[in-house]
Amino acid sequence: SRGITARWPLLPGNTLECIPRKVVAQVIERVTEASRQAGPSGLSSNARDEAPRLEEEQGTIRLEVIQNTLYKDLPRQHLLWLVGMQNVYGQQLPRMPKEYIARLIFDPKHKTLALLKNNSSIGGICFRQFPSQNFTEIVFHAVSSNEQVKGYGTHIMNHLKDYHIKCGITNFLTFADEFAIGYFKKQGFTKNITLPNHQYEGYIKEYEGATLMQCSLNPKICYVQLSKVIHQQKEVVQGLVEWKQSRINKVYPGLSCFREGVRSIPVESIPGVLESGWTPRTPKEEEMSSAQQKQIHSIWSKLKAHNSAWPFLEPVKTEIAPDYYTYIKYPSDLKTVGERIQKGYYVSRKMFVADMNRIFNNCKLYNDPSTEYYKCAGALQKAFINELKEHGFQTTSFD
Repeated sequence: SRGITARWPLLPGNTLECIPRKVVAQVIERVTEASRQAGPSGLSSNARDEAPRLEEEQGTIRLEVIQNTLYKDLPRQHLLWLVGMQNVYGQQLPRMPKEYIARLIFDPKHKTLALLKNNSSIGGICFRQFPSQNFTEIVFHAVSSNEQVKGYGTHIMNHLKDYHIKCGITNFLTFADEFAIGYFKKQGFTKNITLPNHQYEGYIKEYEGATLMQCSLNPKICYVQLSKVIHQQKEVVQGLVEWKQSRINKVYPGLSCFREGVRSIPVESIPGVLESGWTPRTPKEEEMSSAQQKQIHSIWSKLKAHNSAWPFLEPVKTEIAPDYYTYIKYPSDLKTVGERIQKGYYVSRKMFVADMNRIFNNCKLYNDPSTEYYKCAGALQKAFINELKEHGFQTTSFD
């Protein structure tokens, strides 16, 4: 029931309402068959965890849940893997005392999901389960420095989620420092704790200056395959869109108004939009006043002068990060934002905020939380949120 076909019902309902079920079934069958014929090497979803998933299928990497024990001799290989994980955590979490790391890793109450490559530990997650409380505490999570930016962290987390679903535990809790909050958010964690206090207080270890975060698991999802399933869903939706378009025989000419200096037009004025069944979902946002334009320029200027702005002053150079644009499809930087402000590109404050947040999110997506770049992104984003608050911007969705 947790296979790929179980995900097709997640397709948006309005996608299916106006399309015959027979057509939907044909598109699904075509996408499924194409994926089956292509095999693992034929996937092209570009998800961060795609490469490690293929490596695991090819036997290049594997994952093992290992645990120290007092009741029987620990296999020598398991001991070596635990020592390897101790070294990884010690190097990647320099603020954690090494004695504390060793004590928890070798504590029989804690387990480690280790990522192994060439039979050596290159990353993993140390955790402690509380089955009676229906949650697991994530204690350490790290990948060795020479194996980062390969999607291994996400792959390990996905395996941990699937492992806990099999164990009947559906909640993760962890204390994340300010540099790791962004990473955990991408893994499905939130600061909104839904577990009752009595369910975890007195069980989980608390860390000064860290933020408690929770991730709730869905037992119907196979997390290791999730990005692959989503990619197939997108292909199905694209197939349905193409079928819909094939039913509309009229082709409209392209828009020429922008060549004449027009900056924006109502969506409903685009030829063919209303005919396709489109309806506006929200009122059109008013263009910014000159005072608001000055506001965003002031915010941009202050951020550009910030001590943590140096990695984001210009577009990322491929000489420094050759694979950057492979992972980052929509880059942004302070120079580009400044040029857009000068040209009057931003017709709403929301557009400006989106571009600025893209700078921080791209950095956190590409870099490991332990890097200086990631830390600069966190510091600059914090300064950005403070500036937004001072200028009366709505910041609820950015905290």
